[in-house]
Amino acid sequence: MASIDAVSLTVLLGAVLVLAGILSSLIAMRFGAPLLFIFLIIGIAAGEQGIGGIKFNDVSTAYAVGIVALALILFDGGLRTRMTTFRSVLGPAGLLATIGVLITATIVMPVASYMLGLGWIESLLIGAVIASTDAAAVFFLLHAGGLRLRPRVGATLEVESSTNDPFAIFLTIMLVEILVKGGGGTASWLKVAGELSIEFVLGGVIGVVGGRLIVWVLNRLDLPQGLHAPFVATGALVVFGVTDLLHGSGYLAAYAAGLVVGNRPTRAHNTVITFMDAVTWLAQIVMFVILGLLVWPGRLPETLLASAVIAVTLMFVARPAAVFLCLQPFRFSWREKVFVSWVGLRGAVGIFLASIPLLVSMPKATIYFDVAFVVVLVSLLVQGWSLTFAANRLGVSLPRIDTAPRRVELDLPGQLEQELVGYAVTPNSLFRRQGLIPSWAKLMLVVRDERVHSVEEAGPIREQDYVYFLAPPEKAQALDRFFVNAPAPASPDSRLLGDFYVPGDATLAALAEIYGVDVPSDERNMTLADFFASQIDHPVENDRVHLGSIELIADRVTDGRVITVGLDLVDPEAKEGELTRAQRVNKAVDDVLRQLGFKH
Repeated sequence: MASIDAVSLTVLLGAVLVLAGILSSLIAMRFGAPLLFIFLIIGIAAGEQGIGGIKFNDVSTAYAVGIVALALILFDGGLRTRMTTFRSVLGPAGLLATIGVLITATIVMPVASYMLGLGWIESLLIGAVIASTDAAAVFFLLHAGGLRLRPRVGATLEVESSTNDPFAIFLTIMLVEILVKGGGGTASWLKVAGELSIEFVLGGVIGVVGGRLIVWVLNRLDLPQGLHAPFVATGALVVFGVTDLLHGSGYLAAYAAGLVVGNRPTRAHNTVITFMDAVTWLAQIVMFVILGLLVWPGRLPETLLASAVIAVTLMFVARPAAVFLCLQPFRFSWREKVFVSWVGLRGAVGIFLASIPLLVSMPKATIYFDVAFVVVLVSLLVQGWSLTFAANRLGVSLPRIDTAPRRVELDLPGQLEQELVGYAVTPNSLFRRQGLIPSWAKLMLVVRDERVHSVEEAGPIREQDYVYFLAPPEKAQALDRFFVNAPAPASPDSRLLGDFYVPGDATLAALAEIYGVDVPSDERNMTLADFFASQIDHPVENDRVHLGSIELIADRVTDGRVITVGLDLVDPEAKEGELTRAQRVNKAVDDVLRQLGFKH
């Protein structure tokens, strides 16, 4: 009976800790506190040296939980990344996720060696452990802070934080192997480079194949209702496990599989998204709390000064150097580079990687763990809480008029192309004020006074109605902007497309594809910002240039470069009243937002 009671007590304590983590998210959202910091503090408080007094030193269990959690988090990151977004920032994000991690670890190395008295490879291991940015921390703080970043900046940060973990994990494991088995000569490093290449190729290939298999099963097999989402989550872990057994990068495979599944039409798409959202939240909470339980606060002062110096070096030297070097070939302004440098948030991945030396019982293993823990806390407290301030001061955020409206999505069995999407009609929404709605969204039902009406029965839409549209699943989220309850601008420009803008780094080819305008082949890859610069020496706000039948209006200009562009589609030869404003934008407006990388 005693053993049964012990198991029951363990389950109870674990459930209470997870429940505390879930409820603490309300505090984090209310005060903008870094969520990871809250979870770690709960774990520390519950630990052997905290008020909970729980004795936990099972590094193997923590490592296993971390593997599962990271695989699910990376899969979910891929699931939510649009392929167009991924392709548009693959160059800068890819360099940051690989070369950037190596540069960061290398710069940290001499500082760690001097402050901790470690050898060069041991010091490089310190750098590798803390070199990658944390996707969970980046996503949460950007969303909790209410930030709407310039499209390319936001996309670069999201893709980099989702893809740099595989490189950091591989580098850490290779350095641990060299330290445990000996070596470190030229032959060893050449072997590391060769194995790294193989791991990345295997991870990418198996991830894509695994993602397609998941899509095939979802769409071809008639799974019982409610099992689609668990199947996808389990499939992600299978892809990770198979890749890892074949000595590929399981983490890269998980992200690639999510990217494939998220960009293909599937059954129960919205159910899968909702389920994965809950699963990744739970995975983060469990992982962070367990890592917090492993921390011994009484041991931290031994390396506190060295850890603080390493954290400052990381934030103010190593990360900025990596960002400025990796983004040099791309057209990022210095303000954007500074902001990307500041969003080098460290999180659970660093602490998780620091547990590997503990797992293999390396000498001085506790040093890696303690340093990583302090660096993560400093990063979250200093960078995490100042994220919104930095974005506003550097001018890389766009105005956010309001939070997204509550959206209801209903799958329609028997087909994959359409779903029902519902919203409440608010007085200050674009749909209510101007009647704007994309052509691919067809109004089907109106709920008024707790009764369901057809479109014909309902007549004109009123405030407080609930409207349901038939729309493609991949475009459903784009409808949110039409139902945000935001006041109309004080002095709107009647020649702009309502409240819609596109980023200056959108290409002429993208506009040509959508609107059918002719663009010379040698200018198709030119961005709108570069096109403005070629037409006007020093563009300022409200400058206008023509591109075929489209008039481009410089909306926001920073340091002489056009950042956001308004579009005017009015045909100068059209008769007054021939086309309504809603008709002019009806067909193309959301395709512009989606294909040109607009984030809302």
